[in-house]
Amino acid sequence: MSENRYLTFALGKGRLASKTMELFEKIGITCEEMKDKDSRRLIFVNEELKLKFFLAKGPDVPTYVEYGAADIGVVGKDTILEENRRVYEVLDLGYGKCRMCVCGPKSAEELLKHHEMIRVASKYPRIAKDYFYNKKHQTVDIIKLNGSVELAPIVQLADVIVDIVETGSTLRENGLEVLEEICPLSARMIVNQVSMQMEPERIKRLITKLKENL
Repeated sequence: MSENRYLTFALGKGRLASKTMELFEKIGITCEEMKDKDSRRLIFVNEELKLKFFLAKGPDVPTYVEYGAADIGVVGKDTILEENRRVYEVLDLGYGKCRMCVCGPKSAEELLKHHEMIRVASKYPRIAKDYFYNKKHQTVDIIKLNGSVELAPIVQLADVIVDIVETGSTLRENGLEVLEEICPLSARMIVNQVSMQMEPERIKRLITKLKENL
């Protein structure tokens, strides 16, 4: 493909986008338009390098990449697992580190050992289901929540929760703890499958440069 085609990046809004642009600056990729905090623009362009960037809600990033609206995305591993889109995961960027865990009161530990039928609350029903059904072979009732999942065991909506744990301080403050770790998480770079075939040189060059700076 010609170097005149723009490569488009979808970045998860917030801290992830800021950290990604910091990393990109190290390899000479900048986008001045993105530094304007008051800008109402939705798409930011670097004409010189033929690059476009846009910010999206985390869960939408893999969708934009799968359907080719973005060639490349940067998003948390939790989102990649939960959304389960057809994309290539090409690079662990190493920041935004945390863990996906099963958490609950200490008393729930026994329920996990004996494969009892339990209720599990989570913002990540797909990850929870995969873990309990395919790895633990335990039948559970999964309840999808969008807000503070820590509340679920406290008000007896669920026995345990599946959630992201960074420091664990919110858990401790609410009498909960990590009972089992599902997987480590961090920011990852994903690539559209067609873009990888059409722009292999540009994308591989980018990945190599980023690897050297991680």
